[in-house]
Amino acid sequence: MEVSEKVKVLQDLIKIHSVNGNEVEVAYYLQKLLANHGIDSKVDEFGDQRANLIAEIGTGENKKILGFTGHQDTVAVPNPDRWQHDPFGGEIDGDFLFGRGAADMKSGLAAQAIVLIELKEAGQLPSGTVRFIATAGEELGTPGAYRLQKQGIINDLDALVVGEPTGGNVIFAHSGSMNYRVTSYGKSCHSSHPQNGINAIEGLLKFIEEEKYLFDNAKNDQYLGKVQHSITVIDGGSQVNTIPDSASLQGNIRPTAAFDNVKVANRLNDVLEYINHTTPFQLELNIIQDFYPIATEPNNNFVQTALNAAQRNYPNDVKLDIINGATDASVFTLNRPDLPVVILGCDDWKVAHQTDEYTTISSYIATIKAYKQIIRDFFDE
Repeated sequence: MEVSEKVKVLQDLIKIHSVNGNEVEVAYYLQKLLANHGIDSKVDEFGDQRANLIAEIGTGENKKILGFTGHQDTVAVPNPDRWQHDPFGGEIDGDFLFGRGAADMKSGLAAQAIVLIELKEAGQLPSGTVRFIATAGEELGTPGAYRLQKQGIINDLDALVVGEPTGGNVIFAHSGSMNYRVTSYGKSCHSSHPQNGINAIEGLLKFIEEEKYLFDNAKNDQYLGKVQHSITVIDGGSQVNTIPDSASLQGNIRPTAAFDNVKVANRLNDVLEYINHTTPFQLELNIIQDFYPIATEPNNNFVQTALNAAQRNYPNDVKLDIINGATDASVFTLNRPDLPVVILGCDDWKVAHQTDEYTTISSYIATIKAYKQIIRDFFDE
């Protein structure tokens, strides 16, 4: 494919509104694109305009299977008037291509599809199998990844590349992500006689004070460092002259391999039990989302294969690195904790979700080349 054709594929994907849903339109676009180049694929719809897509190429002579995965959804555009470029326009300014999903991660998704097409058209089918896995809902709840995991799509993989934006750096580990809600229960009364009630908001304040220091003595991970934690949402009270009988907050915690999700949940439960037994408040914990950290040793053969490919194909200096974000790999590795995983893609994790999100065309083209190099080297090992 010419560079202009590759750029158009990315622009076409950006123009599809797949904000926290509507992946079915992306999936059928990809299916048609692949079919036009002689590659079969399967779209798996599962309601409400949600869909995954699976495609494979390869001769199968080698039994190894290499997975490439990317998500088809994007986050919302809450203030489009603040953008200098149409968030769904795929506009180009020099080397920059703008739009929601340009970085996270329709560029990686497009690159993976194009790799299959170019290998097929060049008559360079890998001796094993390359499996392209396009998922629904990574940005909110990962329903697509969970569906694929239950279907066993990952079970026979020998390695996996996740196409999230990394600026060419090879990510070998990332934190987990736990979203939780704490609800505080009290007793309502008129605010002119607060002593007759129990203010549920004050129960949350007790938790907030404890949460500040909750992970100070948690073991640091050799790669991922400290457990990161933040309280991000508070909701309480319904009328200004009524003591609230319930209030809630939500928070996000980034578990590590050294202090994993089970230990994090235990720590949360311990502090709630302490507050419930020593104050008049009753607090309740609900885990909303629970993604586990992943890590592949940096000296793993597949990690080194990916690093070599990145170093040979990206114009910038690249390195092994970690991120504190989470990906679909957290779900895919639930039954395969030993699966070698790298995250590798275009510019840059830091511009994901931002106003005037972008990728550079040069990084996009380099990513396509790096993916092809990984495939060649993986099956030549």
